[in-house]
Amino acid sequence: MHLLHRNTGFNLVELMTTITITSLLSVVAFPSFNAIQLQSRVDSNIRTIQHSMQFARNMAISYGTRVTVCPLVQGKCSNNWQAGFSIFSDAMPTNQLDAQDVILREVGPFHRLDIIQYNRPALRFQPDGLASGTNGTFTYCPETFDSPYSKALIINQAGRVRLSTKKNIACKP
Repeated sequence: MHLLHRNTGFNLVELMTTITITSLLSVVAFPSFNAIQLQSRVDSNIRTIQHSMQFARNMAISYGTRVTVCPLVQGKCSNNWQAGFSIFSDAMPTNQLDAQDVILREVGPFHRLDIIQYNRPALRFQPDGLASGTNGTFTYCPETFDSPYSKALIINQAGRVRLSTKKNIACKP
């Protein structure tokens, strides 16, 4: 007597149905994943900037010296914040890296499509922690000048660093 064995594999109709459902779910879910990834990148990078500014202020106070934060190009401060920035002791406040200055920390470049702006080419903390004359606002806009995920970081005259609670932040074109 022969026993019949039932085939337990997929047939073509079941496979096509599964692929169709998976494709539809992917199309619906993908924009959400992109938004989550973008928001996560902004949060991470604005926190990196915030922690770096707090580090620079702490170094200025701890060592009783001026500390400058700026994007360095051939040893001089530039306005290209997207390329990252350096934190260095600045014996002579010249906005450039001199022989007696020491680099304390470097932050690498940000995402190539993101826009990072600060209203000055450098931020300088005095030995007492004040940001005298270099206070301002960092604006971080991912991929477009008016992204809904943009954030701002405010450095006041006293050197205090805080995230802006303002909505609809935009970078200047």
